[in-house]
Amino acid sequence: MKNRLCKLSRSFLSASVATAALSLSVMSQAADTIKVGVLHSLSGTMAISETTLKDTVLMMVEEQNKNGGVLGKELEAVVVDPASDWPLFAEKARELLVKEDVDVIFGGWTSVSRKSVLPVVEELNGLMFYPVQYEGEESSKNVFYTGAAPNQQAIPAVDYLMSEEGGAVKRFVLAGTDYVYPRTTNKILESYLKSKGVKEADILINYTPFGHSDWQTIVSDIKKFGNAGKKTAVISTINGDANVPFYKELGNQGVSAEDIPVIAFSVGEEELSGIDTAPLVGHLAAWNYFMSAESETNDEFIETWQSFIKDEERVSNDPMEATYIGFNMWVEAVEKAGTTDIDAVRSAMYGITVPNLTGGTAVMNTNHHLTKPVLIGEIQDDGQFEIVWETKGGVIGDAWTDFLPESSKIVADWSAPVQCGNYNLATGVCSGQNY
Repeated sequence: MKNRLCKLSRSFLSASVATAALSLSVMSQAADTIKVGVLHSLSGTMAISETTLKDTVLMMVEEQNKNGGVLGKELEAVVVDPASDWPLFAEKARELLVKEDVDVIFGGWTSVSRKSVLPVVEELNGLMFYPVQYEGEESSKNVFYTGAAPNQQAIPAVDYLMSEEGGAVKRFVLAGTDYVYPRTTNKILESYLKSKGVKEADILINYTPFGHSDWQTIVSDIKKFGNAGKKTAVISTINGDANVPFYKELGNQGVSAEDIPVIAFSVGEEELSGIDTAPLVGHLAAWNYFMSAESETNDEFIETWQSFIKDEERVSNDPMEATYIGFNMWVEAVEKAGTTDIDAVRSAMYGITVPNLTGGTAVMNTNHHLTKPVLIGEIQDDGQFEIVWETKGGVIGDAWTDFLPESSKIVADWSAPVQCGNYNLATGVCSGQNY
């Protein structure tokens, strides 16, 4: 009996040792990878835009692993689908940070999705890179904004339209999807236009829900507004798959770029790839990158992208470049800090420069926004954009606009001694902990 118990005890001990060794092995393997969270809608109304960004992150992870990973460790992408459901973005962000223990998140498109994630990454001290143009009026210590702020897209677009080169436009239709980005951007634009002498009667503002499909009445209203004897243009902050029927209806009603040009902030090569662009030739978009940009870096990026996606016809676009820039900056910051610790990486980000795809250099500033060029592109019949105007150099992204009274006194600076995303220059007070 005693010998049998000894044998059982030895067997139990051996099993325990084996289990412990296996656990240690699994832990060791887990510790040997750096997890990259991918938070993009793969279904729902925003999938038309966001699926490509998920694939862009996967491509960047694959390429980085070919180059030895980061800090000698392989990167592991963890993909979730928030399904164009804004509250679900918060739930999925929490899942990535708590359950999956990711070291960084790349994700979001709409501002409502970003604002859903904000309290989660701030509570858990996560790190997120947001790659899409947005309305500004925010700077979180846990988010780096690699898309355009209004002064890097919306304001230059208006300046271009009002110039002789852009048609000397006098009347403006501000057409947007009904959520925070278009409403705040249009609030800024309305104030800016009035400061330039545009009368309230010469500004028409219209909002439609996500996924809106019946554009016949709205396009008719735009045509009527444009028949007042003054040059008229549409500034579009329409997002997602609603752009497809909007542009089709423009073509159906014969709204040409010569008559009423449309300049879009959320339509790029990817969105146009599903549309017959022949009736849209001459309409415009404002971005910081177009696929047609001529540079060796861009050529290499496009070749890598089409090889990765196994499709020589696939296009690239501005949010892809913003993802590319953010990813490369994060890699450089982690290598510079020697760790994936969020606070160390955040500090290492400031002043980092990486090549952009237009042939210049992107710089990360202490307000968590990039220095980037601004480009105006004209739609061609092949779905590409011809660059018709660009800034002479990079423009520093402004977290808080100069064109709203309440924001004009506020700056963001996460470096010492300010370390605040909402610092009031008039009072010398930081109005918010994080943004």
